[in-house]
Amino acid sequence: MNKKRVTAIVIGMAMSASIVFAGDGAPDARNVPISNPPPLEFSPMTRYERLENYASRLVSLENILRSAAAAGISQAEDTPKEWRGGAEAYGWRVGNSFAQHVIRESLQYGLSATLHEDNRYFASGRSGFISRTKYAVMSTLLARHDNGSRSFSFSRIGGAAGAAFISREWQPRSTNSAGDGAVSFGISMGATMGFNVFREFWPDLKRHLHKD
Repeated sequence: MNKKRVTAIVIGMAMSASIVFAGDGAPDARNVPISNPPPLEFSPMTRYERLENYASRLVSLENILRSAAAAGISQAEDTPKEWRGGAEAYGWRVGNSFAQHVIRESLQYGLSATLHEDNRYFASGRSGFISRTKYAVMSTLLARHDNGSRSFSFSRIGGAAGAAFISREWQPRSTNSAGDGAVSFGISMGATMGFNVFREFWPDLKRHLHKD
């Protein structure tokens, strides 16, 4: 079994597990709200705030680091093999990753504005490692609405899937199949899950670092 299939299986299992962990209901295509009170600081975004959030995410440190890291991994794995190695090849890979990021964010912005979905991350306010991790992972698949309820995030999933498959158009032969698009989608969602877990626990880690 090659690395791509292993990656897809592992991320697929993580996404399935996150749905199982949702003891208060699993998201589905019927847009059934998840029973979870909105955070105290939550209020619906205005059009200007949504646009500002989109613009800031296009050049956020998180996504620059994500593009650089993804390019580094692809370079190490010699994927796609047609781009070979070296500084120029790394530049191609960074550009490829960042282009996918721009497409993903643009699709997510348009869909979220239409569907009134809010994909911002809000700290859980919970205690316990398992409970907080579960919340962070589930937040990758859920979006808040104007009333504070959460349900399946069509905009985030649609944006990630759209970017993964649209980018196949400029990929070389070795990475332009539908299977490669599915792997890219899984990696994108897995990375978002990881960043959400980091967001949840970073304030605590920062406090401990300041104490030291």
